[in-house]
Amino acid sequence: MAWNYYDVGIGNVGSYQVSGHPWVSGSEALGVSEEIKITFPFVTKSITVAQSGSGNLRVHFHPTGTMEPPANCYWEFNSHEDALTLNVKCVDIYLSAGHGTPGFQVLAELTRIAPGHMFALTGSGISD
Repeated sequence: MAWNYYDVGIGNVGSYQVSGHPWVSGSEALGVSEEIKITFPFVTKSITVAQSGSGNLRVHFHPTGTMEPPANCYWEFNSHEDALTLNVKCVDIYLSAGHGTPGFQVLAELTRIAPGHMFALTGSGISD
């Protein structure tokens, strides 16, 4: 008799149906043209990013410095307290200042899927 072992993973529906555990971070202000990478300890179920401060905050899945030629593959907030919720699986996001010194808050719902199980996010709309 064969035993089937049920475990968390990228293709495991149950890993996304249960409530995720919370992860929160933030910053008062990014420097002018600064970009930071936020790495999550587990694969995300959803991510909410909110802008605080002044300027334009950009949210993207690939560092803008590596895009040749630079692409507009990001969401840009242009007012204080704009927010965006993404129901996506990923292990990191990038935040950058379009102009000014925007601050941010990030709330993520995390699965119990280890980061090593996640595939690389590339391709049209992400890195070019």
